[in-house]
Amino acid sequence: FGVSGMVKKPGLYELPLGTKLRTVIFDCAGGISEGKKLKAVFPGGMSAPILKADEIDLAMDFDSLVGAGSMLGSAAVIVIDQETPILDVLKAVAKFYSHESCGQCSPCRIGTSWINKIVRRIAGGEGEKGDIDAILRLASNIKGKTLCPLGDAAAMPILSICQKFKDELEGYIPR
Repeated sequence: FGVSGMVKKPGLYELPLGTKLRTVIFDCAGGISEGKKLKAVFPGGMSAPILKADEIDLAMDFDSLVGAGSMLGSAAVIVIDQETPILDVLKAVAKFYSHESCGQCSPCRIGTSWINKIVRRIAGGEGEKGDIDAILRLASNIKGKTLCPLGDAAAMPILSICQKFKDELEGYIPR
């Protein structure tokens, strides 16, 4: 497993399939740096649906992660601490996939572009009521509707971030 993000000992760890995610983060990678608390984890790289801190007591194997609504993917564990704004995470994901879309499929080309624009607008303090729901609709209209897997890779983390952290994200939108 590759572990990066807010851990004390990022790196590559050769561990048996089925090792608990909590073990990977806290025992192998030394826990969260600077004594901070865990907020979320991408257990299989940035294309995997995100897990909240209270969802990490599971085995790093295909079936367990699918059962938790995520996936093993590349097994690149990305750790996010409690002080990292989830909007920053969403902004990085949206920007990356908007840039990476080849433009061949309309759902991916248009959807990732619009998601990125909405997220940037929210980050700029100009978000509007309904923006998170619009992102959810756009991402839902990408998932399963593209020629290559990049569309799903974009949609899955965006959907999970917006679903699991909707209240935090809506807190960035002026009332």
